[in-house]
Amino acid sequence: MPIRLYSMTYSGHGHRVQLLLSLLGLPYEKIDVDPHGGVLRTPEFLAMNPFGQVPVIVDGDTILHDSNAILVYLAKKYGGPAWLPENPEGSALVQQWFSLAAGPIAFGPCAARRLRVYGEELVPMDHAVAISLKLFPVLEAMLSERMFATGERPSLADVAAYTYIAHAPEGGLSLEAYPAVRAWLGRIEALPGFVAMPKAPGHVVARP
Repeated sequence: MPIRLYSMTYSGHGHRVQLLLSLLGLPYEKIDVDPHGGVLRTPEFLAMNPFGQVPVIVDGDTILHDSNAILVYLAKKYGGPAWLPENPEGSALVQQWFSLAAGPIAFGPCAARRLRVYGEELVPMDHAVAISLKLFPVLEAMLSERMFATGERPSLADVAAYTYIAHAPEGGLSLEAYPAVRAWLGRIEALPGFVAMPKAPGHVVARP
């Protein structure tokens, strides 16, 4: 039976999981959850994730939520050390990017996109912009020295960080000043099995 992925079309957190499933060539069934349909509040869904959020995967008897936790599970079970290094340094480098994904990326470009596209405020827009404009130069410097987030090969670090950086323009944030970041996005998009997240409808034009 294929892995079931409960997600939403425009969820960057859900797309992380879909992207890794596709990069690993794993069969899966994507179940699109209507954020306004009440599914997230049903007892059946809350039994899978008591926080009432996507993504959730069901893999046989295993039910998991939280996108980064799911990435670790999939890499450990199906992907091997190429995606999640077993050596202490490599594992720690991936964890650094998980922290970026849950911190500056979530409260920077992700928050700006959610506010501009959906009117959902994680933090005020000026805070999201300030966080993003502090983050992007750091990523630019890091990615100008390496092919992928942690070195010469893609890892879970790239999967965790990709989506909300790639869709930063939907939050009004331009990537034009960051050629190394844009080149990194292009290398991920060239990987066999890459699957894109659709652009959110009605997204705004990025500020220069």
